[in-house]
Amino acid sequence: MYSFITIACLFAAVIPAATLNIVAYPISKRWSSSISQYIVKVLAPRIFAILNKYRHFHFFSYTESKKKLPKQFFIISNHQSLFDIPAFMNFFREKDVRFVAKDNLSRHIPLVSEMLRSHEHCMIPRKGSPMQAMKHMEDFGAKVLQRGQIPILFPEGTRTKDGNVGKFYSAGFRKLNETLHLPVVACALDGGYQIRDLGRIMRNLKNGCYRVKVLKVFESPKTKEDESKVLEESRRLIQEQVTEWHSLKTDEK
Repeated sequence: MYSFITIACLFAAVIPAATLNIVAYPISKRWSSSISQYIVKVLAPRIFAILNKYRHFHFFSYTESKKKLPKQFFIISNHQSLFDIPAFMNFFREKDVRFVAKDNLSRHIPLVSEMLRSHEHCMIPRKGSPMQAMKHMEDFGAKVLQRGQIPILFPEGTRTKDGNVGKFYSAGFRKLNETLHLPVVACALDGGYQIRDLGRIMRNLKNGCYRVKVLKVFESPKTKEDESKVLEESRRLIQEQVTEWHSLKTDEK
């Protein structure tokens, strides 16, 4: 019964906004941007509230960890699922966040695709050359810096299958850092790998959870050596945090 109620509530919340944005985007980018803003500020938190109410799916927001954040910064995080996007929007709902993502997400994903395009997130061509990707990063960095937005990069480049943190690649991070010159904030998230596809959603949504936490704020790295140290330490800290979360007992999750 609760499964049916959950699905009905999610459809009632998602379908109107998703449909309206699909129709609005080709007509007016301004209209689509307004709808996308509603999706980010209102709908993303509402979706987590629905999941909590009917499936006991918890969103653990470690708000204390955000207290010492500077005005503008550059986030790097591990990556587990498409749900990482609304999770970060929910966690940083008071900020104007922008993601670096592969351009296949900008097509045919309800609620997400038009929002990513109309809000000018950085969509990297999957089949483009490295030079094209770096140019996209550079242009994106200049825009978010001017607009006071918060860029979010997943240095793994792909989603993990087991929740553990993969290798952090440096190229995109270095290009953004060269453009932004902002403090770097390492964030850990967990829970997405358990609901990364339809089968896992059906099995693991009930009594599941998502966690997002700020771990450390680094000064903007000045050299390639500094950049490598920030990436290495960030990956280590994130893996330690994820391992700690995975060790929690079921009733603590």
